[in-house]
Amino acid sequence: MTSCRFSLIKMQIIVAGIVLTSVATPAADYRYLAYVGTYTDKDSRGIYAYRFDPASGEAESVGLAAETQNPSFLAVNPNYKFLYAVNEIDTFEGASTGAISTFVIDKQSGKLRQLQQISSAGAGPAHISVDKTGRYVLVANYNSGNIAVFSIESDGRLGPRTAFVQHTGSSVDKERQSSPHAHEIQASNDNRFVFVPDLGLDELLIYRFDSTSGTLAASRPPFVKVSPGSGPRHLAVSPSGRFIYVVNELSSTVTVFSYDVSSGRLHRQQTISTLAREFKGENTTAEIETDASGRFLYVSNRGEDSIAVLGIDRQGKLSLVQRVPTGGKTPRHFTLDPAGKWMFVANQDSDTINLFTVDPASGRLTATSRSLKVPSPVCLVFVPLS
Repeated sequence: MTSCRFSLIKMQIIVAGIVLTSVATPAADYRYLAYVGTYTDKDSRGIYAYRFDPASGEAESVGLAAETQNPSFLAVNPNYKFLYAVNEIDTFEGASTGAISTFVIDKQSGKLRQLQQISSAGAGPAHISVDKTGRYVLVANYNSGNIAVFSIESDGRLGPRTAFVQHTGSSVDKERQSSPHAHEIQASNDNRFVFVPDLGLDELLIYRFDSTSGTLAASRPPFVKVSPGSGPRHLAVSPSGRFIYVVNELSSTVTVFSYDVSSGRLHRQQTISTLAREFKGENTTAEIETDASGRFLYVSNRGEDSIAVLGIDRQGKLSLVQRVPTGGKTPRHFTLDPAGKWMFVANQDSDTINLFTVDPASGRLTATSRSLKVPSPVCLVFVPLS
């Protein structure tokens, strides 16, 4: 990590499989906890944590926050008391299903205390989110091609399943699209609809969401198509709610949809590549996120190992601003910190999370020397300490 104007003490910390060069500084104001979900098939043991100061960019390792298998994606309750993780596995308690783990967040220590572990209702859960009321957990089971909703009890535990939908069908890529693969699930800004990109179907499915009962009903129309073989993976909803951006894993593109908030209808208006024209290797896209202003969109490329920065005009259309190397291999996930000053890029195959500064005026990223050493990082979420 870089030095600052104060006197610094540098030391090597080896804890829970993490090797981190730590810089102790009396100026650090650790306003957030950052939790990192990982794959545990190599050196990782579960979920790791850092204290983070957005003013200086300093991060202090907490070490292993919770030991659990393949906690690839994480979600935090809006009250910041509970953290939910998918366990991306295919067998749980002898059944063909993955799992969801519930944790209590200890803000003082940064550690997580497991409350519960239950079936995710399908194999290979790849994404988890919490609805805007904080009353329901939504999960997308990639290998089984289905989605489920669970109620959240007052103590943070997951209660009865309130919805379950099995997707059916296939698309043109016989290797990757022979069956449905629900890859993400998230509620609209107003919590009235739920969106599910299904990589196996080349569809973005739309459900009406009843936040009083936690039930789902197919919208009309129930889905929109992307180009055959595109493989929609994740999406970002613009802060205004007027546009939805879908990143297509197999074609390395982003498809822009205008969104009618009242009816839930989507209309496709643009598809743009995330790659440089001269890039000829293999690539799959992964994560997508807008900045808080809704003026810039960010997408990760695995293969080119870059972040594509795209400008957003008033009609929601995209244009290239920048491509920046991630400084590592296979940027599976990234996220902006709550202040929007820093981007954390999780390079899964180089076991690093590299930090970039963000220019709020231009959206451009600048690499820094700050890097966190985490085995097989997949997902990062923030929890405020106050």
